[in-house]
Amino acid sequence: MFTQEEARMAKTATGLWWVWLVVGIIWILIALIVLQFDTTSAVTIGVLTGVIFIVAGLQYFFVASQVEGWKWLYFLIGLILVIGGFVALVYPGRTFLIMANILGFLFAITGIFWIVEAFVRRSFDDLWWLGLISGIIMVLLGFWLGGQLIGVQATTLVVFVGLWALFRGILDIVTAFQVRSLGKDIDDLTESAAA
Repeated sequence: MFTQEEARMAKTATGLWWVWLVVGIIWILIALIVLQFDTTSAVTIGVLTGVIFIVAGLQYFFVASQVEGWKWLYFLIGLILVIGGFVALVYPGRTFLIMANILGFLFAITGIFWIVEAFVRRSFDDLWWLGLISGIIMVLLGFWLGGQLIGVQATTLVVFVGLWALFRGILDIVTAFQVRSLGKDIDDLTESAAA
């Protein structure tokens, strides 16, 4: 069972479930905006990529402040994303070309991370398999995209940024309601232990 201090700390953490919900909604709004852009607007795509990297990095910092294990990994990923985001904002045109050229590699790396994250979440997340399926799809797309011409890669970059934001938003909304449910379970356990 929980001590009173542990129950209080868990309740505080689960009380922030709405943060996941808000961030998920923001990701979905970003996805809707990105998917409406014209692929010839390289500067716009570079700026949006930078903003998305910074938001994702800040989200990983938040996760790192809430988790017990693997805290250093979440901070490291967050730092890399924030630095990459600022570089993208400074050089948006170059960012577009670089992102288009290395998109297959980025897909594969992102997919591998999602697969690993899914297996880490498996012990406490009933929907861990969503991350696993998303990761496998990303790896497969990465291998396919690696052999395409720059025009296909540029178009795919727009779709990728939009779909990545959409997938992240859906996962965050699901996580929000899982955390909320966990908070209710902790309340029930605390009340039954007090009785």
